Amino acid sequence: MNMSEPVTFFIIEGLKDKYMILFPIFLTMYVLILGGNSLIIYLVRTDPKLNSPMYFFLHNLSFCDIIYTSTTIPNMLSGFLVEVKTISKAGCFAQMYIFLSLTVTGRALLTVMAFDRYLAICKPLHYTLIMTRKVCYLLIFSAWVFGWFIPFTSLILALPLPFCGPNIVKHIFCDHTSLVRLACTDTARNNVVSLSFALFGIIFTFLLILASYILIGKAIRKMGSVEQLKAAATCVSHLIVVCISYVSAACVYISYRVATFDPDVRLIIAVLYSVLTPLLNPFIYSLRNKELQDAMKRAFADAVQPQTQSGKRCPL
Repeated sequence: MNMSEPVTFFIIEGLKDKYMILFPIFLTMYVLILGGNSLIIYLVRTDPKLNSPMYFFLHNLSFCDIIYTSTTIPNMLSGFLVEVKTISKAGCFAQMYIFLSLTVTGRALLTVMAFDRYLAICKPLHYTLIMTRKVCYLLIFSAWVFGWFIPFTSLILALPLPFCGPNIVKHIFCDHTSLVRLACTDTARNNVVSLSFALFGIIFTFLLILASYILIGKAIRKMGSVEQLKAAATCVSHLIVVCISYVSAACVYISYRVATFDPDVRLIIAVLYSVLTPLLNPFIYSLRNKELQDAMKRAFADAVQPQTQSGKRCPL
């Protein structure tokens, strides 16, 4: 491309020599993500026994994971099948912003779920009075607004940047760092602002989750052995998901700041990070949650032997 001409599209370079290996892997992952999270959404929306705030929040997390992965994986898979994968400038910025915002939203939803567990275990007598329908919707709304707000400043600062070539994004999708690096001007401010907001989104939600579990741990210590096991069982799935999400995020940030990391390995880590939590969420919650397992059995039983009278009840 002529260096003096403004860029109107970008070329997604990705992992050019590994397309044939990665395509079936990520296609399988995407199918499992759609299937697993769609199943959770279906069960929560149709089974009256899953009509509680915990499952309402899980329902939202599954919806977020579907949109989150659908922002990048289909575009990435199509890129595996063509020699040169291009994306418009507007499309690239849109993909970048939606990906970042849903990343933060997912963590905000995990924070809301941690708060729900805190109330259920530490304030059991007041749980139903506090966690009303209105409060549940307010928490969900706050999580989504928080997710859309955190990367907004980075987007506003990136939009006016001049791009005059080259236009090759060295990533599998429009990643903020890879995109801003192509600007024909100093981007130090963009990098500082984006990193600051990203760290705030990660650290702030992590500290809130940590505080919730510290209080939960203190409350569990005062219970009897039976109550301890029951209370701990309600937190295990969520805690596993939180650990996977934040540990994988830490690995990505470390890989981007260690110069000796192989670029291809860094890309694979980044992409695995973007699909790992959405892929594992349904399996972790299904395997660790008897109510979800029973709901699945009822759903499959109804599919085999349809009831004469069927009714749907939305959560909350």
